[in-house]
Amino acid sequence: MSPVRKVSATRTIPASAHAIFALLADARAHARFDGSATLQQVRDAPPRLYLGATFSMGMKDKVPYRVTNKVVAFEEDRCIAWHHFAQFTWRYDLDEVEGGTRVTESFDYAKPWGFLIEPLRWPERNRHNMEATLERLERAVTSSSSH
Repeated sequence: MSPVRKVSATRTIPASAHAIFALLADARAHARFDGSATLQQVRDAPPRLYLGATFSMGMKDKVPYRVTNKVVAFEEDRCIAWHHFAQFTWRYDLDEVEGGTRVTESFDYAKPWGFLIEPLRWPERNRHNMEATLERLERAVTSSSSH
């Protein structure tokens, strides 16, 4: 059994799950709310993500690179998740609550090789970046709904 290796961040956003999910399901919009500052541009993506869809992104973390992701969970207005070649999963869970939607972003690196990223402090950095992403997601969705 693999050890639990997962970090997450949660924020209540004053918007509907539908409005938030619309941004999450549009890979081309991800650069608008990416809090890691590593996502440079979406290179190839369908107009709207779906279960099994793939999308690739131009990234930069000291050096430029490209990553291709596959959508592995997709439940309209509830959750969306994807992973890349290492099968570490980024996931968003949405729960409508009074005053908006509680959004939890998580990064699951529980694969047997997940320990390799711990000395690089990626899990802690990812938690910080997820907090920034959720803050930016809130700004993106609330500015979209005010127009």
